[in-house]
Amino acid sequence: MSDFVKSLMADVTAKNEAQPEFHQAVEEVAGSVQVVLDRHPEYRSNKILERIIEPERVLMFRVPWVNDQGEVQINRGFRIEMNSAIGPYKGGLRFHPSVNLGILKFLAFEQVFKNALTTLPMGGGKGGSDFDPKGKSDQEVMRFCQSFMTELQRHIGPNTDVPAGDIGVGGREIGFLFGQYKRLRNEFTGVLTGKGLNWGGSLIRPEATGYGAVYFAAEMLKTRNDSLKGKTCLVSGSGNVAQYTTEKINELGGKVITLSDSGGYIFDPDGIDSKKLAWVMDLKNVRRGRMSEYTRQFKSATYTEVDRTMDHNPLWAHKADCAFPSATQNEVNGVDAKNLLAGGVFVISEGANMPTTQDGVDLFLDKGILYGPGKAANAGGVAVSGLEMSQNSLRMSWPREEVDGHLKRIMSDIHQNCVETAERFGMKGNYVAGANIAGFLKVADAMIDQGVV
Repeated sequence: MSDFVKSLMADVTAKNEAQPEFHQAVEEVAGSVQVVLDRHPEYRSNKILERIIEPERVLMFRVPWVNDQGEVQINRGFRIEMNSAIGPYKGGLRFHPSVNLGILKFLAFEQVFKNALTTLPMGGGKGGSDFDPKGKSDQEVMRFCQSFMTELQRHIGPNTDVPAGDIGVGGREIGFLFGQYKRLRNEFTGVLTGKGLNWGGSLIRPEATGYGAVYFAAEMLKTRNDSLKGKTCLVSGSGNVAQYTTEKINELGGKVITLSDSGGYIFDPDGIDSKKLAWVMDLKNVRRGRMSEYTRQFKSATYTEVDRTMDHNPLWAHKADCAFPSATQNEVNGVDAKNLLAGGVFVISEGANMPTTQDGVDLFLDKGILYGPGKAANAGGVAVSGLEMSQNSLRMSWPREEVDGHLKRIMSDIHQNCVETAERFGMKGNYVAGANIAGFLKVADAMIDQGVV
């Protein structure tokens, strides 16, 4: 670590105590962009990186609601409005017990660069609550969402801040949130993305993050005159991202052999084909069940429970060609990274946000595999959210083929931008540096143009 990064991180950790995920995200970007700051002293003198690190606004509020037993419950709500240099704040809402200020700041910080890479005019933000929708009735989720939006609506709008979904916030939650916003503001606007198709949503939006991660992997493979056809793939998670990652891998001729949830993972050596995937989608999206049920339906598979005393996740120890971490942050540690490489994996495309710890990232970069970091590889979701915003502004809806075509082009452009930027700054083949620097340059130039604000 250079003296510059050490000094910066000492300041960041002092100001943001007990926020390890945020520290991790900042350190990765700082290490990449130091070469840019050395070449462009105007960024250093204007403290551009230091200003990006500091959120423009942090909102934290009480969310009271009443459960089905008539008991008052209290949760904490957040919205981090990180940077609006290139457009209105844009980023998801996460409802999960693990949500805290540090995690949302890390996600908002990552979102700034991810959104810049899409080429669309979107700033970065993130929000959510420590509310857990699991096990709650539809009526309880509705009451919570209405209370949450009663406060959040003061701070968002189609030209100010446009939230979307994330972990724990799917179509049901977006519907309840939008309904309350419309009720309170008496206006029908594109204030949220991920909406239902018959009230302002976009085709391909549910699929976009997973599809985009696979498109990015395909672009990386093209650089070696290869494709996903015949490749064996490891996928973690079983939510929206993992489901559509699996669907697209199947379409392109690959085979997915794992999926997981918080309880454990399934390994199906025969592959999770379209029939099995449809069953998983019904299990997770309709019945809200657990992946452990998969083995009762499909005898070719085995199920392994999570053992939190282990220093690794055995899901990543299976032999494969490609891996798509699609569950949550820091799910792949240094031991997992070694196991992936030992198992023959040479392509990693991250569907989740920062799913690999820094020691794992360093190992992937050292070995020179095709490693697509989340801020580039999973940008498809927010890209199609941006396209949904465009359709809302135009009061029209584009056909599926058109949206999917835009998504493919955007992911191809992101890949090309990462490749060219990394090479321009002397780090050929390093997608991490390419993504960080390309995103930073777009935001930094806009901040320079707009003065010290």
